Formats: sequence, structure tokens, C-alpha cells
Amino acid sequence: MISILPGGFAEVVGADFSGILSDPVRLAFFLIALMFVADVQIGTVGYLVTLRPLDAQIRSGNPHLSGWLAALICYPPMVFAFMGSGSILAYEVNTPGWTHWLAGNTPLLWLWGASLVFLTAVYAWATLAFGIRFSNLTYRGVLTNGPYRFTRHPAYVSKNLFWWLSVLPFLVSSGSMADVVRNTFFLGCVSAIYFWRAKTEEAHLLMEDEKYRDYHAWMEQNGLLTRPLAILQRRVRRRRVVVQPAE
Repeated sequence: MISILPGGFAEVVGADFSGILSDPVRLAFFLIALMFVADVQIGTVGYLVTLRPLDAQIRSGNPHLSGWLAALICYPPMVFAFMGSGSILAYEVNTPGWTHWLAGNTPLLWLWGASLVFLTAVYAWATLAFGIRFSNLTYRGVLTNGPYRFTRHPAYVSKNLFWWLSVLPFLVSSGSMADVVRNTFFLGCVSAIYFWRAKTEEAHLLMEDEKYRDYHAWMEQNGLLTRPLAILQRRVRRRRVVVQPAE
């Protein structure tokens, strides 16, 4: 994370602000870069001040091998092999992205750019809510405020929605249906990795703290995203039940 900060900071302070307010693409890219810098800075501080006097100590580490694997896939160096251009899950083949397909449609560019900025803001907000307790693969206290009032994994949800809206994997410049299918499938695989990662984190926290178990149960019934998903899951389970005839 420390290695990411200088490049991001240089991009923000070196930005050309002339006419930026009238250009939805440049403005969106600048705001996204700014919020990513804030996100990484908060995360870096969180790792550096893992101290008991600040009540930011590690209570426990994730004991599940699957949790470590799911998390490490999402970070360098493993992420370079699994996600993005030239990787195993290459979902950006012949995908020029949102700025290409929406070029010339100024209102839609503003709308799309605002959506991406909003998703990045949610992602940064999720880190800000952690504050100095931010970390991966460790339990440092239960968090229920900020965007965690609406879903158990706001950072993962916003990050994946950002990728789908910015890459648009189903729109390719080659006109090849093979590219469409491959890009869409592989980006779906990336989202599945984050779903897997979320489940391993939940398994860890459910073991550790009664407060998190209460939060998990409450979100199942009231969460903006988790409630409809829980309802859908229950309906699918009911349909799978095989009624045995009486003998």
C-alpha cells in the first residue's frame, strides 16, 4: 500500500485543472484517483497503527486457508496472474470501455461518470468507516456503521459494480461474440472470487464474536442487498425440497 501512495498522489497533484469542470471524463477520472488515494492512505495508516493502546490490535487472524487464498488472489503479485489484461481471467480483450462507447453523448457521459464516482466514494467510505482498524484477514472489532448499515460488504459490491460499468465487457470493438462471452464470463469469475472472499471473512467473524452474529442475522432480515438475496435463497431452497409420498 505504501508503494501505491506516491504514484496516486503524483497523479492527483499533477492533474491539469484547465477546463476539467466542463469535461465529465476528466473530472470523473480525477475524482476517482483522489478517492483511491484517500482510501489507500487510510488503509496504510490502519496497518501501521495496529496497537493495543489505540484499541486497534488484532483479536484473531482468519484461520481458514480458503480465506487467505481468496484474499491473496486479489493483491500483488498474485492478482497480476489472475485478473486484468494478460492474466488468466482476462476480461478486457478488445474492450475500449465506457468513454469509447459513450463518446459524443455528453449527458450520458456525465451520468456514467457520476455513477463511477459514486461507486468509488462508497468504496472509500467503507475504508473510512474502518478507520485505524482497517486490515485484511484479521478481526479487529465489529463494524456496523457507515455503508455497513446497508450491506455486509460495501467495498466488494461497489468495486465489482465499478468494474462492470467501466469495462462493459459485453461491448467489444472486434465484433467477436467469442470476446463478448469470454470477457463477460471472466469478469463474472472475478466477481465470484470476491463473493468467495466475503464468505470466508464471514465464516471467520461468525466464529469470533456474538456481536457479529447478531449483525449478520439483522442484515439478513433488513439489509438493502442481503434481505432480497436471503429471500431469493429461501425460495430456491424450498423449490429443491422433494416431497416424499406417504407410505
